Amino acid sequence: TPSESAAAIAALTEAWAEQLVLPAERSAGDEIQLVTASADAALGIILQLTRTKRWSVGLGVGKVDLSHDVRESTGDAFVAARGAVSRAKKRVTHFGLEREPDSTRAAHVESLVDLLLLLRQRRTRLGWELYDIVSNGATQTSAAEILGITAQSVSDRAIAAGLRTE
Repeated sequence: TPSESAAAIAALTEAWAEQLVLPAERSAGDEIQLVTASADAALGIILQLTRTKRWSVGLGVGKVDLSHDVRESTGDAFVAARGAVSRAKKRVTHFGLEREPDSTRAAHVESLVDLLLLLRQRRTRLGWELYDIVSNGATQTSAAEILGITAQSVSDRAIAAGLRTE
């Protein structure tokens, strides 16, 4: 819905504003388009959006011809992203990547991101609780204090949640 798109755009802007080349915008329907400044930002945005299981995320890799806003911008990356999001809607990870043929460095990225997303899909509520604490800079020892559990319980939860693997 438009309100979900607006909320997602606000959350993405808050988390990634400095890494967005142009502000994220809603395009057709409830779709969101954005252009990132780095692969790290693109991965972070993919992880943020797929965590909710609400969004299908398509990543287009290729040349971009920037305009004053993302909806007016063109290029191979936008064409690839359209195909990628269509494929993502049919995939268990809700993620798809398409690239222009010259982008050989992106050839295996979809498979690697899929593995990470599958790991994250298996994470329990308790695993996400610990993830949120440690991803904000807390150590496992301080996480144990925050959660009111033993350090060994935090360690066990971290292993089960695949935090080190991620």
